Amino acid sequence: MDLNIDGKIAVVTGGSHGIGRATALTLASERCQVSICARGKEQLDKTLSELCEISPESWGSITDVTDRAAIETFIQEVAVRSGGIDTLICNVGGSSGGETLDATDEEWMATLDVNLLHVVRTIRAAVPHMKGREDPSIVIVSSISGWKPGPRAQYGAAKAAEIFLASALAWDLAKERIRVNTICPGSIMFPGGGWDEYKESDPEGYSRFMENDLPWKRLGTDQEVADVIAFLCSGRSRWINGAMIPVDGGQSRPSGRWFN
Repeated sequence: MDLNIDGKIAVVTGGSHGIGRATALTLASERCQVSICARGKEQLDKTLSELCEISPESWGSITDVTDRAAIETFIQEVAVRSGGIDTLICNVGGSSGGETLDATDEEWMATLDVNLLHVVRTIRAAVPHMKGREDPSIVIVSSISGWKPGPRAQYGAAKAAEIFLASALAWDLAKERIRVNTICPGSIMFPGGGWDEYKESDPEGYSRFMENDLPWKRLGTDQEVADVIAFLCSGRSRWINGAMIPVDGGQSRPSGRWFN
């Protein structure tokens, strides 16, 4: 299926590794013009080099998405360079603190900041540059932790808020014909990620998790998530709006294994 997104201007936050990197490379391979941001220069430069081999107009910036001015500057520069924005993927996430009652107020706020509030800031900055575009689309990368209870409630609460935000914005932005959806990955394997490290450090524990929690006895891949995102970015999915789409292979519950 041709997604018909040739020439679309796409923005991916947290685009230097994992799901963000796979998404950026997938969109570039579909002939989108892709811009990414990340906090770490080394990984950002490495991913940009890969992107530019596919799409020479790719661009990126070191950006802290918890800094309102920084994310607004990043989005503004993308719009100036490219003439607008067609699709936005809000991918940054993470968790601070330990078990629910042990987490401090500051750790709760830090978790909400990097997940929910980063999405609010980025969408607020991007929407003026998406108005009037053909089939504009926003995809928020949430998690099955947002609707399948698991450890660290601060993370699950932030991810649940992202799902609600998307459904509310689907209504708010309908007049602009901007679609907003969330995808909810389960446990995802990618090189250098937490699951990759866990598999090496505790192969027996990793095998038990495969056997007990995953119907297909394997983790998902970042590419499998990226493929769903690319579809949601295209006009082929124009009647999907305000949806929450699991990409978890039927995983029964979020993992109790957490990675920093």
